[in-house]
Amino acid sequence: MIFLQQLMNGISLGSIYALIALGFSMVYGIAKLLNFAHGDVLMIGSYTAFFVLAVTGTDIQGMVVAFVASMIICAIFSLLIERFAYRPLRDRGSPRLNYLITAIAVSIILQNTARILPFIGPNPQRFPHPPIVNVQIAEGLQVSNIQIIVIVLSALLMIALTYIINYTKRGKAMRAVSFDAQAASLMGISASRIIAFTFVLGAVMAGAGGVLFASAYPQVTPTMGMMPGLKAFVAAVLGGIGSVPGAMLGGYMLGIAEILTAGFISSQFADAISFSILIIVLLIRPSGILGKNYRVKV
Repeated sequence: MIFLQQLMNGISLGSIYALIALGFSMVYGIAKLLNFAHGDVLMIGSYTAFFVLAVTGTDIQGMVVAFVASMIICAIFSLLIERFAYRPLRDRGSPRLNYLITAIAVSIILQNTARILPFIGPNPQRFPHPPIVNVQIAEGLQVSNIQIIVIVLSALLMIALTYIINYTKRGKAMRAVSFDAQAASLMGISASRIIAFTFVLGAVMAGAGGVLFASAYPQVTPTMGMMPGLKAFVAAVLGGIGSVPGAMLGGYMLGIAEILTAGFISSQFADAISFSILIIVLLIRPSGILGKNYRVKV
């Protein structure tokens, strides 16, 4: 039963990683950009929910308002980041390295801006969340109401995203731009608009992930998005970066591996196992579990 309990905890954490990894994977699949500022979008979502819940309270209505507000604010921030930080580089045809440097710079700017704001500050603050109620499923196996919310909402959001990508007009345009941006533009699809939409869609997932992460680990800090963002990147690489199902699979696998390591070996190795997995995947299967190998002519 101890294993099942740890497995449940891993699924809960993996749900959050999967939500964040989706943004990484979608943006890379379409814009070929590793947006390392994505984890800080999660931080913005967490703080948005923090301030909303401080006013509305932690009842069901307050949580719904917090989720919606976090998604909207994260979408706006991500749209601004794409418009003013990444699009000028894309319009000038800048090297890929410039994108990476810019992404790291945006991440540092967001973190330090949050640190100097008087209503945020550098010190950790306790995140308001509903009272924790444990539900006994079997002997030695219990699930908290927070874990149920995390798992169920994450699943619903991932199902909604899958529907958008596979069955909507905008989703078909996303897949077309991902396959061949130049050919898609010749068919009348605006690659810039699709990339901006992808940023927004990923930010919505990160905003929801920020609320869920802060609810499960009730503390917010300006640097709170750095480690979940890096682990979500590992999850995206593990599943196959650019693959939406791969990001989901990688998130769950990474969350379970991390919790099992902390529970049965040592919590000190929980972070190390994540990056060890990244190294192993890059050595054995660089394209990831569900990723595809492409030959590039030079």
